[in-house]
Amino acid sequence: MKRIAVLVSGGGTNLQALIDAEHNGLFGENGKITLVIASKPGVYALERAANNDIPSMVIPRKEYPDAASYTKAVTDALLKEKADIVVYAGFMTILDRQITEAFPYKMINVHPALIPSFCGKGYYGLHVHEEALKRGVKLSGATVHFVTEECDGGPIILQKAVEVKNGDTPETLQKRIMEQAEWKILPEAVRLLCEDKVTVKDGIATVKDE
Repeated sequence: MKRIAVLVSGGGTNLQALIDAEHNGLFGENGKITLVIASKPGVYALERAANNDIPSMVIPRKEYPDAASYTKAVTDALLKEKADIVVYAGFMTILDRQITEAFPYKMINVHPALIPSFCGKGYYGLHVHEEALKRGVKLSGATVHFVTEECDGGPIILQKAVEVKNGDTPETLQKRIMEQAEWKILPEAVRLLCEDKVTVKDGIATVKDE
């Protein structure tokens, strides 16, 4: 069984999607959420963990002077947990290479756009959807990718397109992408990793046929 650790910074809607998937048997006997780590106290994601009897801890970003010391604290906690899969679920802190070296191709993130569009430094939260609407794209969506040193630059595991509608605001587009894409492909990507169905070669992730 793969031990799944989830990193959060806010309300935890993506965490809830993972919890629901586990309860619905998506991971079967292959995976279990064993730890939630929050980058700040008091976020609702911690309540979601508590409501589902999932151990959690807070490693406050503001208590660490730089990215290196904070990354070490998070990495050490994950190593102690013996995490097999690490999921960024609305985790708003960029960590350095210490963690990617400790968990190569074991960490995934969901990004609210179709990478390589609207990604990289500065593209997070509503900013992603604001830029998509400014460009007048007709399709946006979400991408689950491996976390590497390059922000939003890791191998792509899954993508799902979502229609952009006339009159959309960043908020309405964000909600539609969450409901139609993020909450579907993030649990599916975790299932694939739990079943060892994702391989990476030459920077390209391949999903094995079912």
